[in-house]
Amino acid sequence: MLEHDLKVIQMKITTALLILLTFFMISSAEAIRIKDLASFEGVRDNQLVGYGLVVGLNGTGDSDQTKVQIQSTVNMLERMGITTNVNDIKIKNVAAVMVTATLPPFAKQGNRLDVLVSSLGDAKSIAGGMLIMVPLKGADSQVYAVAQGSVLTNSFAFGGQGATAQKNHPTAGRVPNGALIERELPNTLAGKSVLNLNLNVADFTTASRIVTAVNDKFKAPVAVSSDPGSVTLAIPEAYLNRAVEFVAALERLEVKPDVQAKVVLNERTGTIVMGENVRMSTVAVTHGSLTLVIKETPLVSQPAPLSKTGETKVVPRTDLKAEEENRRLMVMQEGASIGDVVRALNLMGVTPRDLISILQAVKAAGALQAELSII
Repeated sequence: MLEHDLKVIQMKITTALLILLTFFMISSAEAIRIKDLASFEGVRDNQLVGYGLVVGLNGTGDSDQTKVQIQSTVNMLERMGITTNVNDIKIKNVAAVMVTATLPPFAKQGNRLDVLVSSLGDAKSIAGGMLIMVPLKGADSQVYAVAQGSVLTNSFAFGGQGATAQKNHPTAGRVPNGALIERELPNTLAGKSVLNLNLNVADFTTASRIVTAVNDKFKAPVAVSSDPGSVTLAIPEAYLNRAVEFVAALERLEVKPDVQAKVVLNERTGTIVMGENVRMSTVAVTHGSLTLVIKETPLVSQPAPLSKTGETKVVPRTDLKAEEENRRLMVMQEGASIGDVVRALNLMGVTPRDLISILQAVKAAGALQAELSII
């Protein structure tokens, strides 16, 4: 009964894998918008970072061993006109934090951003604290936003000397809409007659298809590609000084991207992902295993009750059982598609973990015409 249930489970897993692979094959055959395949040069996010203090904590801030928050508190008070000595301050309601945010392209002055607040010292929790005004700088050391607000962690951490209780991660949180943009990034589209389109995944075929689709759309040699990672676009005369309209018309075009033949294996989780372009040369595959069970069951021999002769002895007994699975030899014809492979292996009754071993052996034999990536 147990063996039958295991076979049923194996069949269900393999069938689910076949359905999943079929879904990916159908999806990959569809055309995708250029907007989802590439991005324009200069139109990107920018990272912002700042250092600040979270105040109002209920005794869960940095300890006295972390000197940075004490010195920062003294500096903040001095900027407010309050003079104090660093040796006279002992606080547990303040935590030194790093504040990070992402500045999107074309963000305007006065827009707001979410910020991430992370403890820098040994604070136990920053839940319920208030982030004091922090300037956020870019890679050029210029201030682009200012952050301030209540920190939300969706967590708690309480305890004593004998026990503690914690939920989620209490030393990192967010301030929704906590940053106010003070400086705008320059407009990368204004006044340009040539734009560069960078592909998310460099590929010669995909770049060529984008060039063809763009030139067919505008009925002119607008696009040209000199490498597989980018396409150069000359804005047509009809769209001069209307770069936004040109980009909007361009990114709605649909192109079928070309995908490299690749098989990704994850032996830890038993996950297998195969592309539709995976092919096999003629190869014979069999997969089985030998199970050897050795069990010691010693027997005890002893005389009858009240007998005056005989002695007790232990007689060794070993049970030996060898089993080998009966698997058929499966021949895969040259040019077999991924659907043929899965159906053939399904008939052999292999599980996803067995399939990982089979694919590794087929690749070692030189019959798998795809890149094998093990993660």
